[in-house]
Amino acid sequence: MELTVGAILEGKVKSITNFGAFITLPENKTGLVHISEVSNTYVSDIRQHLTEGQDVKVMVLSAEAGKVNLSIKRLEAKPQKEERPVRREGAPAPRPARTAPTPPPAPKTADQLFEEKLKQFMNESDSKISSLRQYSDHRTKSRRR
Repeated sequence: MELTVGAILEGKVKSITNFGAFITLPENKTGLVHISEVSNTYVSDIRQHLTEGQDVKVMVLSAEAGKVNLSIKRLEAKPQKEERPVRREGAPAPRPARTAPTPPPAPKTADQLFEEKLKQFMNESDSKISSLRQYSDHRTKSRRR
């Protein structure tokens, strides 16, 4: 059986890793569902979505050089976006939703402070060098040979 891109197949989860799940396909072929292709939502732990031995429906994304890339999320319905109500002309603008106050930024690390100081030093240094070059160019132009 030749795997074609876009084909929808039934498979069984063979093993799970941190980066994805290996799926056993018909005719003893194996493919990989990358963690980013498991669900339409963010997946931090693939084991919360799949278990070994689970039957799954997958779509073939690519099949090159013996490697088969699969997707589960492309067979799921995409989540609906919230529709905003249409505002009538002359109607008052809606009030913005209240949000919790933002916490103060975290204190900067020693590396961040060093990077800022280095950047400031480089900018000042470049400025001084360019002014010295202008002065030097001006002096050499006014001399006679």
